[in-house]
Amino acid sequence: MRVPLIDLSAQYQKIRGDVDAAVAQVLGSGRYVMGPEVTAFEQELGAYLGGKHVVGVTSGTDALLAAAMALEVGLGSGQQFRCTREVEVVTTAYSFFATPETAVRLGARPVFCDIAEGSFNADVDDLLSRVGPKTAVILPVHMFGLRMDVSRLVATGVPVIEDAAQTLVPGIADGTACATLSFFPTKNLGAAGDGGAVVTQSAALAEKLSTMRQHGSKPKYVHHLWGGNFRLDPLQAAILRIKLRHLDDWQALRRRNAARYREQLAGLPLVLPESHPSHVYHHFVIRTERRDALKDYLSARQIDSEVYYPLALHLQPCFAQFGYRPGSLPRSEAASKEALALPVHPDLSEEQIDFVAETVRGFYRA
Repeated sequence: MRVPLIDLSAQYQKIRGDVDAAVAQVLGSGRYVMGPEVTAFEQELGAYLGGKHVVGVTSGTDALLAAAMALEVGLGSGQQFRCTREVEVVTTAYSFFATPETAVRLGARPVFCDIAEGSFNADVDDLLSRVGPKTAVILPVHMFGLRMDVSRLVATGVPVIEDAAQTLVPGIADGTACATLSFFPTKNLGAAGDGGAVVTQSAALAEKLSTMRQHGSKPKYVHHLWGGNFRLDPLQAAILRIKLRHLDDWQALRRRNAARYREQLAGLPLVLPESHPSHVYHHFVIRTERRDALKDYLSARQIDSEVYYPLALHLQPCFAQFGYRPGSLPRSEAASKEALALPVHPDLSEEQIDFVAETVRGFYRA
């Protein structure tokens, strides 16, 4: 039995008529940059998230970059760039590379904290211990579908950008400066290519971001801000509007699949992901000291799995200049050696889940 980590073709076939019609409408309109599909998607997603302002952008990476630029991370006053390592961005050592990359692209220094015991999310105490007078932004990441509590981070008074690329749920951007989203195809709400968004309760910040995503131009050819070409493609917006209607059902199926795994994998010498009612299981990530051997065992039986992430961020070669050494953030380093994502997507059958679970059990019996 073949079990893919994600099955986008199966998802497409279930909504093919609506998606094809939406794409044809955009192509027929002749509006291929910005336009009504982008506006409608932003409004619909904002309503889904509890009345937030949504600014669609080119990708989750550009959402982080645009948000940090809008909050003037690494920038001086007025319109003069002042790139300096005297500015710091505090974030987690266990995430995708785009998170700290945002800091260095703006001339700031990434400061890494460890993850919490028994969690893939940041250790709040450790993170707060690294916040200081040079901290321009705190950048927590909601890992694998579980939103972390950011209330203590907000209480510092330092602006907080939530990296919610893996955790699209109502509640993001409550009390923080903003949250960023990714619509990479494999995300719970995925486009047919790249896409992202910044979510905020601030009308002023949303307006600033809307200007910045078109090179800071307003009116046309008059640039009071610098920005970039961060525009969300209307074809992607049209597809995302269709998929948004199904998101709650898809996330419920992910929870159902995770619950079935929990029942069948209980008692094995591995650590199951945190259980929480709001978890949307972008990935179902287990931990085991025999990770690589288990991955090979599953692959030999046509079961896909994935390692997220094989090298903690503070040990990436490009960050060597910042002085982190092996052993400095031990929980993140251990997770990078033990974490393995099993298929959990909403198009899995019960038979496929049972096959994966039985195969994992067979590995530990061998």
